[in-house]
Amino acid sequence: MSQIPDQTRPRPRAGIMDIEAYVPGKSTAPEGVAKVHKLSSNENPLGPSPKAIEAARAVADKLAVYPDGSARRLREAIAEVHGLNPANIVCSNGSDEILGLLAQTYLAPGDEAIITEHGFMVYKIYIQSAGAVPVTVKETDERADVDAILAAVTPRTRIIFLANPNNPTGTYVPFQEVRRLHAGLPRNVLLVLDAAYAEYVRRNDYEAGVELVGSAENVVMTRTFSKLGLGGARIGWMYAPMHIIDAINRVRGPFNVNATAIEAGIAAIRDRVHIERSVAHNETWLAWLTEQLSGLGLRVTPSVGNFILIHFREDKKHSAAAADDYLSARGYILRRVSGYGFPNALRMSIGTEEANRGVVAALATFLKS
Repeated sequence: MSQIPDQTRPRPRAGIMDIEAYVPGKSTAPEGVAKVHKLSSNENPLGPSPKAIEAARAVADKLAVYPDGSARRLREAIAEVHGLNPANIVCSNGSDEILGLLAQTYLAPGDEAIITEHGFMVYKIYIQSAGAVPVTVKETDERADVDAILAAVTPRTRIIFLANPNNPTGTYVPFQEVRRLHAGLPRNVLLVLDAAYAEYVRRNDYEAGVELVGSAENVVMTRTFSKLGLGGARIGWMYAPMHIIDAINRVRGPFNVNATAIEAGIAAIRDRVHIERSVAHNETWLAWLTEQLSGLGLRVTPSVGNFILIHFREDKKHSAAAADDYLSARGYILRRVSGYGFPNALRMSIGTEEANRGVVAALATFLKS
């Protein structure tokens, strides 16, 4: 007997309840743990720029006043640092908001959008929210495969979301491959280059997307302030052609970046000393952790971000789940990544020296048990 829909309360439209909600990395340890090292959300272990903290405090007595709806001064600061035209920049409440706005603006029910099998989970959420169909393509060696993406393009394809570098793998697509991908796309397909971790990449064959956006009508680049120490301020931005800027400005919220975030962001992006310190710290400890964990017999996916993906042994005693429990009990909070297709791996953010050394020592003991 078919069930009659409940008409006594509002019901979400078809497809919404099929979406798997995003689950962020945990931030707490079991009760009784004296000190917690949160290594689950790829936050900057050096914290925010001191200048950003000062700027945020300075605006506290003006919080009754609405911020500039266009975030003009923040866009100008971003443009100044990156050599861009501020008119081609939109700022947002984290880069997640921009990704959602792009899906809302350029996808309709029945359209398709391409993602890679280990890509950022919010892409699928936003695609489904727009009523469109997510098309997942296989990666090769835990890296986006340009040929596989191109083979998946159909007349219904409207967007390709490419995280470069990717989260949670930390792998990247060289710029010439990104160019080859773009060259193979129909002109009506939007290529979204999510470069959230661009600041940390130290490879000669990498480019975040500025050059391609500047020469194409169907490419955008999204960035974030989160990895430079302002995760709690939620600041993202997009560099895009003017016709896309115009469309997004019609659908975004009128005051989507708050006053505190604007001032903190302006100070943070101009504090090159803090940014360079953050990148240098990451470069040192990314290499050290990769070497140490590999020395313990664990496979580490080569990463160019501010995190590493650690693969555990195929036995219950030394699995990722067992390691997660062991580390959590000692105050080290890593990220389970089963939802990303890695049931036996943990993602670890590069932390402070104390945290990094502590995780390696704890895992060495765990693996001997």
